[in-house]
Amino acid sequence: MSGRLEHAIAAFLRQEFGASVAAIIGFVDILIEDARRHDLAEFVSDLERMREAGVQLSTLIAQTVASSQGGEGETARLRHELRTPLNAIKGYGELLVEEARDAGQDALLIDLGKVLDLADRLLGEIDRIVEAAAAPPIAMVGDMLQTIRPLGDGDVPDPRAGSSRILVVDDNASNRDLLSRRLVREGYCVTAAENGAAALALTAAANFDLVLLDLMMPGMSGFEVLCRLKAEAGTRHIPVIMISALDELDSTVRCIEAGAEDYLPKPFNPVLLRARIGACLDKKRLVDELRIEQQRSEALLLNILPRPIVERMRQGEQAIADRIAEATVLFSDLVDFTSLCASLSPEETVGLLGLLFSQFEDLAVRHGLETIKTIGDGYMVTGGILEPRPDSAVAVAEMALSMLDIVERARRATGKDLRLRIGMHTGGPIVAGVLGTHKIAYDVWGDTHGNLWPPRPRPRLRGDPPGIGRRLPLRAARPARRQRQRVDGDLFRLSARVTVASSTR
Repeated sequence: MSGRLEHAIAAFLRQEFGASVAAIIGFVDILIEDARRHDLAEFVSDLERMREAGVQLSTLIAQTVASSQGGEGETARLRHELRTPLNAIKGYGELLVEEARDAGQDALLIDLGKVLDLADRLLGEIDRIVEAAAAPPIAMVGDMLQTIRPLGDGDVPDPRAGSSRILVVDDNASNRDLLSRRLVREGYCVTAAENGAAALALTAAANFDLVLLDLMMPGMSGFEVLCRLKAEAGTRHIPVIMISALDELDSTVRCIEAGAEDYLPKPFNPVLLRARIGACLDKKRLVDELRIEQQRSEALLLNILPRPIVERMRQGEQAIADRIAEATVLFSDLVDFTSLCASLSPEETVGLLGLLFSQFEDLAVRHGLETIKTIGDGYMVTGGILEPRPDSAVAVAEMALSMLDIVERARRATGKDLRLRIGMHTGGPIVAGVLGTHKIAYDVWGDTHGNLWPPRPRPRLRGDPPGIGRRLPLRAARPARRQRQRVDGDLFRLSARVTVASSTR
């Protein structure tokens, strides 16, 4: 039998029969904590004796596994010795059950009952423990080992290592150099820092995939560096492995609580370190991919819905519907664009609309307006719906003039008959909200919106360009005198390039 198989069989037997003993010790530890918390000193001494018996039992099971090749006399002795600590656990446990009932300590009875059940189960399994140790399941363990390749058989550096940047932080130059050299041999790109301040400066200036951080350093300790890394939004995503000669449970737990991915004692095992580094980097790659997908989803969602609406949905708001007292709506479309499409390829059609609409969207951002939707060659933008603003009509009118300039430049550049008609209405009230569950959309309704969409044909007015067909008139709700002066006064100058038909309702 090979040494590896022998070791695996011993581990299997320890797991098979040691789990119940570990559970007994664990429940007794909880009982000791509860007894001390409730000032039940008379229970603590017997519970500590039960724990000592559990530890003794664990040692005996390990000896039983190790002596699997012993003769009948040895196995008989072990059978006898295994029963001694089990009987002690049962005896003290039964006494404590009676005392707990007499003292009205029902809270202890549940865990005491679990300990006694485990002890009974182990008493019934003593013969099986000894027999299994004498004739272990070699075939089953051997089959399992065949699926796990031994270390050193064809191990090569991870081909992804070259793209991974690791920061090594240690105040000891020899330790720093040794660890860096080892990682470079594995194919990683390594940067070293001699103290915590240097590590923080490096992580603020460059991107790292992993930090190997010494815990005990003069000045700023590794724990403080860890806490500061995890407190900053730009560095909290970097995994950190603590490496320290301080092999202490408290330090390990506190580092993990503070955000460390792992904690390795010095001197570190190179094989184990390699495995931990590989696992951390794999995890980070998955997290980075998830973050990228979240950013793409965020960008896609913001292409569909305004940012304030997205934020309200994130906060759990289900039915988003608002009534706006007054706002300004602009709707535009290209004149006879359907006929123009017939002379263009699909790629040219989409490219032309994409060029125009992207410039319209830039204008909307510049003027603090919100693009609501596009329908074919129609484009709709609003002002004062998501956030009240008294100058919404002015901002939308300024954008409308800039949109005409954009289309005119596109007409000259392409040689196509591009003409834009624009309708603008200011007033209210308007209702706005989100529709749909699978394909969601943000839309507006009301008189202001209804005056512009769908466009209605009207008789040609004097001065209309030939072939204009239907157009969207600029309508203004009855604004206050001051607002009318702002729109019709010095801020805007009418020109001959567009005929404006006004109407009030």
